[in-house]
Amino acid sequence: MRCPFCGCMESQVKDSRPSEDSSSIRRRRQCPQCGGRFTTFEYIQSKDLIVVKKNDVRVPFEREKLYRSVLLAIGKREVSAEQIDRVVDEIVQQLEELNDMEILSSQIGEMVLDKLFEVDKIAYIRYASVYKNFNSMADFKEFALKLVED
Repeated sequence: MRCPFCGCMESQVKDSRPSEDSSSIRRRRQCPQCGGRFTTFEYIQSKDLIVVKKNDVRVPFEREKLYRSVLLAIGKREVSAEQIDRVVDEIVQQLEELNDMEILSSQIGEMVLDKLFEVDKIAYIRYASVYKNFNSMADFKEFALKLVED
């Protein structure tokens, strides 16, 4: 595993533990060259999913990309790293339970919205503003008002 600090191609595992739902393993590593410590996660990938984008381009599903988009929406909110991992794990599990090898990006977006709605309403609005492509403050206001009314 490459060290994110110095780029050394070797690291030593200092601690390993399963996640709460045992769907992944968290490993604490240390670089023998610079001494930097970092965390990696190991996940089971049961099938290769393909994401079909709006322009009909097909790309491999990337868990890390999903994680980054959720993290961006949740940024600086009172949401723990464990909650973020759980959201991503649940979405990936839903995707893997589908019978299709190809999944529309819009389906993934709706799954993310559903999970963020449960976890944090501000993160939900942040994600929706990008996902639903708000063009004006009026779009944003209309969406937020619907949220308050429900």
